[in-house]
Amino acid sequence: MIPLSYNVRSLAVRRTTTIAAALGIALVVFVLASALMLSAGIKHTLGSAGRADVAVVLRKGSDTEMMSSIEDPTVGLILAGPGVKKGEGGLPLGVGELVVVLAMDKVGGEGVSNVQARGVPDQVMKFRPEVRIVAGRPARPGTSEVIIGTRIRGRFKGIDLGQSFELRKNKPATVVGVFEDGGSSHESEVWADLNTLRQSFGRDGLVSAVHVRLESAAAFEGFEAYAEQDKRLGLIAMRQSAYYEKQSEGTSLFITVMGAVIAVFFSIGAMIGAMITMYASVADRQREIGTLRALGFSRLSVLSSFLVEGLLLSLVGGALGTLAAMTLRFVRFSMMNFASWSEIVFSLTPTPQILVTAGLAAAGMGLLGGFLPALRAARISPIQAMRG
Repeated sequence: MIPLSYNVRSLAVRRTTTIAAALGIALVVFVLASALMLSAGIKHTLGSAGRADVAVVLRKGSDTEMMSSIEDPTVGLILAGPGVKKGEGGLPLGVGELVVVLAMDKVGGEGVSNVQARGVPDQVMKFRPEVRIVAGRPARPGTSEVIIGTRIRGRFKGIDLGQSFELRKNKPATVVGVFEDGGSSHESEVWADLNTLRQSFGRDGLVSAVHVRLESAAAFEGFEAYAEQDKRLGLIAMRQSAYYEKQSEGTSLFITVMGAVIAVFFSIGAMIGAMITMYASVADRQREIGTLRALGFSRLSVLSSFLVEGLLLSLVGGALGTLAAMTLRFVRFSMMNFASWSEIVFSLTPTPQILVTAGLAAAGMGLLGGFLPALRAARISPIQAMRG
């Protein structure tokens, strides 16, 4: 076999064309890896809010909290179901929450976008112990005070500690605290007192959904059967983790498909670039190839050597593209969630699967782009090559 050092030296000698081809492959890998990281970031942001031992109850036929509506008396019936975990004083651990969308002006005159506002009862912090106030203080029950997630802090007018905005016209709300929730989608929300939000939007006596903590994940089936048994109530129960996973499906699928389509078009260009580079290399090195064949290296050795060279070229480009995409993990992006039609803020999330996919894509481009030039090199006659 022809030594690997021969291929490395060959790429180094033709550094200009090597760099150009590698950058083309790097661009494709950057686009592909970024799209996959974007999709993973959306899934992580929405999925991290869900737990397997928490059930979400909605009005039957509703896909999201925004579309659902449940009367107060029904909330009590839901919390009386089997498998519901009890808290202090033997009270069931569950909360009825109202979800609405606020149209708010972005900071910097970038237009208007939707922000999800969640009306929460007094005991919400006990129900969601993972939520913690990182600045300011909790909102006082029964007031117009609100707390905001860290990811929307400062992104909209009035959405920052100490500032105020209007829930509805002439319904001012003051931001008194900022909270974190492990990077979940809740960090893109405004949390207000449940009754204040109801009065502001004319939804008295109603909640959008009921979140119920169960004694264990295995208790869900029994609770689901109880919640859905009375057809007159028209309820549907699902695991909270499944609910949030469903919320991310549309948006993440759109991002993945769009990124894949762009990457396919770019990859065609990158493969052509790699092919041109390898063809030029074969043309310049006919004497070398003839010498290799005269020294006894077989056609298969020459073919393998040029494929390895194309593979090295693509791996260099793949590494550059992946590293460039990894730098985006520190940047926060915002986009519309197709399920709730409100803005969510998230970071790109790299995973081992994405890194493997990017590496395989780069290797595939190198092998496909280098195959025909390698085949041509293998077919060169040593006598004709030595004659020039």
